[in-house]
Amino acid sequence: MHVFGIVFLFMAAVLPLSQWSIAAFGIQTSVAAIATIPVLIYWFLLDFALGAAILGAAIVLLSAAAIFVVQANTVGMWSLTAILIVIGSASQVIGHQVFERRRPALVDNPIHLLLGPMFLMAKLFIVLGFRRDLAVIIDERPQGPLSSS
Repeated sequence: MHVFGIVFLFMAAVLPLSQWSIAAFGIQTSVAAIATIPVLIYWFLLDFALGAAILGAAIVLLSAAAIFVVQANTVGMWSLTAILIVIGSASQVIGHQVFERRRPALVDNPIHLLLGPMFLMAKLFIVLGFRRDLAVIIDERPQGPLSSS
């Protein structure tokens, strides 16, 4: 549920910003790409490997948003944005209440919204067996193809 919720909410945030193109450092880009730079720096500072993986995912998602806004009209873009917000939020609520049986951390502290992608990437690294140190921090047993159990 985290995967869908976080990815859908990220896309909902960048879709409208992908409509506006600007020149930055001699390169034509979108406001969405520029707006993600501070949070990407934040993620790199927290953990370089996870930040790099999130950068790769962000490039794919920003590219998908850019392609969509070129193909869609304004109504289509805003409709998709609304759908992504509803589905993304619902998946977060359902995931937390049904599977984790607790409130989302961002309810108590909205800054946790910025930690969602880092948490998601950390979970992926743990499952793939790349970062056993993160399993201890997140309070899980390491899993994945490289685990000995």
